[in-house]
Amino acid sequence: MRSTAYLLIVLLLSCGRSTLAGFSVTATQTELVFKFDTARADRSVIELAPYQEAAEAESMAPVVPEARRKKVSIARFDGERDRIYSGFVALQNGKPDGPVRFVEVGKDISKYHEGYPRERSKKGLQVQWVDDAIALGVRHAAFNFDIGGAVKVTPARDDLSWKMDGRTFWFDRGYIEQIDHQVKAMSDRGATVTLIMLNYDHPHAPANPILQHPGYDPACPGHISEFNTGQPEGLAWFKAWMEFVANRYATPGFPHGRVVNYIVGNEVNAHWDWANMGHVTMEEFTPDYARAVRICDTAVKKYSSSGRVFISLEHDWNTLYAEPTATQGFGGRPFIDYFNKVVKAGGDFDWNLAFHPYPEDLFNCRTWKDKTATYAENTPLITFKNIEMLPRYFRRKEMRFRGTPRHIIFSEQGFHAPLTPEGEQLQAAAYCYAWRKIVNLKGVDAFILHRQVDNAGEGGLNLGLWRNSETAGGPAVKRPMYEVFRVADTPQWKKGFEFALPIIGIKSWSEIDREN
Repeated sequence: MRSTAYLLIVLLLSCGRSTLAGFSVTATQTELVFKFDTARADRSVIELAPYQEAAEAESMAPVVPEARRKKVSIARFDGERDRIYSGFVALQNGKPDGPVRFVEVGKDISKYHEGYPRERSKKGLQVQWVDDAIALGVRHAAFNFDIGGAVKVTPARDDLSWKMDGRTFWFDRGYIEQIDHQVKAMSDRGATVTLIMLNYDHPHAPANPILQHPGYDPACPGHISEFNTGQPEGLAWFKAWMEFVANRYATPGFPHGRVVNYIVGNEVNAHWDWANMGHVTMEEFTPDYARAVRICDTAVKKYSSSGRVFISLEHDWNTLYAEPTATQGFGGRPFIDYFNKVVKAGGDFDWNLAFHPYPEDLFNCRTWKDKTATYAENTPLITFKNIEMLPRYFRRKEMRFRGTPRHIIFSEQGFHAPLTPEGEQLQAAAYCYAWRKIVNLKGVDAFILHRQVDNAGEGGLNLGLWRNSETAGGPAVKRPMYEVFRVADTPQWKKGFEFALPIIGIKSWSEIDREN
């Protein structure tokens, strides 16, 4: 059976707001301000938890008993509870008159105000060895951050605490300080730091039943759950985790390091593998994921005026992810369009895109030969072969946030080195090709390579700048890609990249340049 919220979203997307009363909710430091399209008698406003549906409001007491005027306000705080995460629905004569609306959070309410880092380079890396990343001149550093590794339902004496809504929440000191060390080492040297917020399955951990989505299927290959923001306790811990992290990495002086980018989940258009909530359609998955992204954005904006929140997609654009049925994955383009409409129905916010333009075949690094990456609107994939398609799509008016294009980063992509005599040269050439495709591409802020060191558990892929000890048959060894990565954003790039021209089959790098 379809939920009331799902049916309301379908109605909104099919007919817009023409038959529904429109209003917005904005926050100040002390108030929530409601602005309605029209003045009406017999109108009230009901406050809902983020996961509640408009139909539930009919049996609830109003937070604004009489909302006759076009503009009314209420206190932002109900005791110690911050209403900034709540949904609100208008009732006309006791019946819902339009969708649930959420608070549109501006930078003016942030606790800390600092400018976004100004980067001179797009060169980034998912960092495993901090000292090596610094030696390579990495300007964008990404780290995984697992909520299950952080949360402590039963704390130890020295664990870290966070107070929110009159409750105390606890986080594992050892895990958090490990993240601190990595973040601070990179941000202190001027790198822009991105955290990839994940929800791994921890079957025997006390927090697992709280954090795991109730629809999670343990048969999924990635063992990563969608966030549980649809139940009171899961929502509370997710909010507390995000507030704790956002505050910690925006505190002036940055004693724990600085983070400005937060990616919510991983490759969610392949949700069965990487953001599992069971077998669900795109229309069922999207509102749930959008809720988590909105909550993350609200928490980040509460503490950091420059923080940015991103959604995560893999390279399938107009096709299903390689393995699944329609209840296991969907194309990035229809998802982006639907996500954008769902968000705007509830009140727009500043979400951005973290994209993974891996080659068509993950085991063939010759991405310049990708056949399913075209310049047609119905291109099956977006890879580095046709990467210009992505920022072009996001420049469209309907995709913008308050008239400004949303930010795009490439947060995870790499190139496989086959175990052949020419394999590592091919890998290095692929990086040269990809770098030249994006270095001057407008609308893309960062190119974060995956990986620094091979991972033996990655299905046979050899993606590292370094061969690991198992691949190398001994101590880790630098691959040729290491040196081209190092010189990519230096004056030595042209000499360092020269070897790749005949491998790619071109005489000059200008041959792959396109109008941006």
